[in-house]
Amino acid sequence: MDSVFVSLAEATGASLDQLKLIFCLILSYPLGSVFIRVPSPSLKHAFNIVVALFYLIYMLHLGTGTLQLLVSSLGTYFIAANVKGPNMPWIVFTFVMGHLTINHVIRALFELSYETFEITGPQMVLTMKLTTYAWNVWDGRRQVDELDKWQKEKRVVQAPTILEFLGYVSYFPGILVGPYLEFADYMSLVEGTIFKSVKADDLKDSGRLVPKGRKRVAYRKLVVGLVYLGIFVVFGGQYNYSNAVQDWFSDYNFFYSASGGTRWDGAANVQIATIEFAPNMKVLLDSWNMKTNVWLRECVYKRVTPKGKKPGFRSSMLTFATSAFWHGIAGGYYLAFILGGFVQTIGRLCRSNIRPLFLPATYVATRGGPEPPLTLAKQAYDITGTIFTVVILNFMAAPFMLLSIKDSLIGWSHLEYYGLWMVLAAFAFFYGPGTGILKKMQAERVNKAGGPAKVNVTSTTPGPSQVLLLDVADGVAKKVEKAD
Repeated sequence: MDSVFVSLAEATGASLDQLKLIFCLILSYPLGSVFIRVPSPSLKHAFNIVVALFYLIYMLHLGTGTLQLLVSSLGTYFIAANVKGPNMPWIVFTFVMGHLTINHVIRALFELSYETFEITGPQMVLTMKLTTYAWNVWDGRRQVDELDKWQKEKRVVQAPTILEFLGYVSYFPGILVGPYLEFADYMSLVEGTIFKSVKADDLKDSGRLVPKGRKRVAYRKLVVGLVYLGIFVVFGGQYNYSNAVQDWFSDYNFFYSASGGTRWDGAANVQIATIEFAPNMKVLLDSWNMKTNVWLRECVYKRVTPKGKKPGFRSSMLTFATSAFWHGIAGGYYLAFILGGFVQTIGRLCRSNIRPLFLPATYVATRGGPEPPLTLAKQAYDITGTIFTVVILNFMAAPFMLLSIKDSLIGWSHLEYYGLWMVLAAFAFFYGPGTGILKKMQAERVNKAGGPAKVNVTSTTPGPSQVLLLDVADGVAKKVEKAD
């Protein structure tokens, strides 16, 4: 079939690998309708394996890569089954993450571009899936009263058969680019119990345990995805971060550089509207790559925290290191992550010190409910936050896309380092007299509203243990104030 895609690539200017990947993703929609009609769980597992092999070997020519995925999968299966102690998940973690890192190094040595689709993409998804599975198995061996809500829901008590496990790792809708599913969710889908609570009137007439509206929602999401894909194809060549390293780019003004850009959500990985119009960086990152955020929270952040202790600086740094290795070895990732940590700290300082001044004083004084009233002042605050979020994100993401430290620094220099100046100015203000002044203003407003002045005027800045990093900024730290 390559001849068809070669002609299409020449006509559209897109790469051959990208077109074949898009074809596989679109094909998954009608195949999903076939999957739900396969009559038994065993056949569903086999169906997943066959489709996954078709995608990886026949369509994308990743035969050797498929063997590597199989090695990671079978290695995890046998480690989880035979290592009974508490170190089992960490052994799996080291095994699959080390394998992924080796392939990241190989990709870097061959200088493969984003247009080239090779095995590290599916392997990154598989790494999340396998490490999560290992923790789910370990949680299945622990006492129930030791587990939190997520751990109770996802625990694996009975070891799966090899067919069930391979069907799980081969689940075709997410094998290429994700998102991943936990094993418990996969089995409830295969066995048809995921919709057991649905009322009879809401089921399809066929008698199958599948609610109405599945296709309508799925294909609507497909259309939305294709629209955004079309925008990317049309404008991606002209508006991309590689332009930032060109000499002519520095001749443009700031506004050229900083312009932005049943619920059936069990496999949702992004919230588009929230990403595009997020009032702050935390809300934006909460809505981006959501399943990866869950993986980092459940399989790293909470697991490296000693029992009885609250997550702190050590947990944050280990989670950051995991996220960095998971993404790859390019220096640009680390520039983006480190800057993201500082941006997140500023965001928390703003929410703690500035945001209360734009809320009704009575709401602040009484520590009102989770949703503050949407006053004109609060709307102005949110709009300003959205503008600053877009501006700083476009600067912060440049190294993540340019990858090399050299190109990242060139791109930032052509942007006049505006993001660094924003961060430095904010830290100078909050670590200087700014926080104390804002706290006093809060206390005065609360007192005038007739409420107790519970604002801590002396505590001006968060300690180093509160400095979280880019991929941890997803609600991982429960002590961070809930952003509305």
